Amino acid sequence: MSRAYLTPLALASLIATAACTTTPAALTQLVEARRLASELHVEFTKAVEASNRAVMADTDEASAAGADEAKRARETVDKDFNALRDALQALGYRDDLRALEAFKARFDEYRKLDDEILPLAVENTNLKAQHLSFGAGQEAADAFRAAVEAAARTAKGSCCGDASASHARAALLEIQVLQAPHIAESDDAAMTKIENRMQELARTARAAIDELKAADAAAALDRFLKINDEIVTLSRRNSNVRSLALSLGRKRMITAECEDDLRALEQALAGHAFSATR
Repeated sequence: MSRAYLTPLALASLIATAACTTTPAALTQLVEARRLASELHVEFTKAVEASNRAVMADTDEASAAGADEAKRARETVDKDFNALRDALQALGYRDDLRALEAFKARFDEYRKLDDEILPLAVENTNLKAQHLSFGAGQEAADAFRAAVEAAARTAKGSCCGDASASHARAALLEIQVLQAPHIAESDDAAMTKIENRMQELARTARAAIDELKAADAAAALDRFLKINDEIVTLSRRNSNVRSLALSLGRKRMITAECEDDLRALEQALAGHAFSATR
C-alpha cells in the first residue's frame, strides 16, 4: 500500500501503535497534519482534473462547470495549506515546513497558468467557429449553390453561363475546405496565408456571379462571406488551441512537480516517530 494516502484503518493502526510512547496532544497533532496533507493532495488533484475537463469540454456549459470546479478546489487547497502550515509549526517540523513551502511556490505558478487557461477554455472560440462552419456556414453555402444553379439554368445557352457557375461553386467550396485548417492552425503567419487565399477565392466567386448577372446568387454569396468572416474572427482568437497548448506545456510540468512535492511531504509525515514520554 502506498504511504501517500492513509486509509482509516491505517490511521487507527498508527494511533494504536504510538499511543504508549506519545502524548495524546502530540499524537492528535500528527494525525491531523497527515490528514491535512492527504486532503491537500486530493484537492489539488481535483483542481487539475477539473481544469483539464474545462479545456477538453465540447460545450460552453461543460467548460464553465469545469472552470468553476477547478477554482473551488484551488480555494480548498489554499485553506488546507494554511491549516497544515499551522500544524507543522506547532509540531516543530521545520523540514516538513520547507517541503510545504516548496509546494506552495510551485502551486502559485500553477495557479498563474491556470488563471490564463480557464478563461480561454470558457471562450471556446475554435469550437464556436467549427460549429458555425458546419451549421450556418454550410446552410449559406447550400443556398449559394442553389442560387447559382438557378442562375445557370436561366442563362442556359449562354457560352459562358455554365463555366461561370462552375467557377463560382468551386471557389466557394474551396473556401469551405480552408475553414477547417484555419480553425486548427495556431501560427499567425499560416492563418494569414489561408485568409489571403480565401480572399482570392471570394473575388473569383464574385466575378463569376457578375458574369451570370444573378442578383440572388450575389446576395447568397454576401451571406456566406459574412459568416466566413465570423468564422475567421473566432478562429483567430484561438482560445481552445491556446488553452490546450498551455495545458500540455508548462502547466503539465508544474503539475508533476507539485505532485512530487506533495508525495514527498506525505512520506515525510508518515515517517515521523515520537520518543517515549513516560
